Amino acid sequence: MSELAANIVVIARLLLGGTFVIFAIRNFGNVERLSGILKDQSIPLARPVVIVGVGLQLAGGLLSAIGPWAVVGSVLMIVFLVLATTLFHPMWKYSGADRYPHTTATLLNSALIGGFLLLIALSL
Repeated sequence: MSELAANIVVIARLLLGGTFVIFAIRNFGNVERLSGILKDQSIPLARPVVIVGVGLQLAGGLLSAIGPWAVVGSVLMIVFLVLATTLFHPMWKYSGADRYPHTTATLLNSALIGGFLLLIALSL
């Protein structure tokens, strides 16, 4: 891999992982609100689920940004994104205008999963 390509990979890791570290810090302050969303969907143990999710977000983000642990972090982030999409953006439960933001979130999370898959491939 060329030096330029290696530097681009480092920037990509920092952007992908670092963004989720910031989201995790923000979400630690929103545990009650996020738990309420899950409670409204009758998800059992809503608060512990949210806390585990934010922990995945933080650990996955940090590890994705760190070179030697990028594969582990990326796997954690993929797990987080699948769970977050399923629990918070179940577009299949909505119709009409209510479906639009959840479809957008699902597509964005799918693209992020693609980015983390690329990080895994580049790290192997």
